[in-house]
Amino acid sequence: MMTHREALEVLAVHRGNHIVVTTMGSVGVWPSLSDTPLDFAYLPSSMGCGPALGLGLALAQSKHGVIVVNGDGCMLMHLGSLVTLANQPANVYLVIIDNGLYEVTGGQATAGTGHANFAGMSRAAGVKRVYAFDTLEGWRNGAAEALSGSGPVVIALKVQGRVGEKTPKAPRPMADQIARLRKALAIPV
Repeated sequence: MMTHREALEVLAVHRGNHIVVTTMGSVGVWPSLSDTPLDFAYLPSSMGCGPALGLGLALAQSKHGVIVVNGDGCMLMHLGSLVTLANQPANVYLVIIDNGLYEVTGGQATAGTGHANFAGMSRAAGVKRVYAFDTLEGWRNGAAEALSGSGPVVIALKVQGRVGEKTPKAPRPMADQIARLRKALAIPV
């Protein structure tokens, strides 16, 4: 099984010119792999609201696709976002990091550990393009296809859990992140 970092390293190689919204555990890893104005660390976040933020950005900024990196715990908080994404013609690429843990709140097992099938739930919600990878090699071989073309797309990645992780800090204050992203997207203040 791949590590969280390995999964994000592959994403960094194939992200293209997409906006990348990271949530929870991924916020602590992503800045060491990418630090462009199109990176947005969604902390403090309302758990599970990353897909809604990504959809809003994709609808408002159709020239950019939006990759949302969400944990399995966050997805369990807002499974309804899958139905919403399935019914929107927006280039949102939802990457679900499934480690079976509420990683940044103490490493407790999620309610879905071992039996939540995010790819299956995404298909049942109506998402047409769904990918699932549980090995690093598979993800490396499939990432370019999964992160290209039109969305919405759901990519479920099984990764090793990391117990004992602390809630990460965003790489810069929220106001700075917003200003930086607005400038990169040429949105007037």
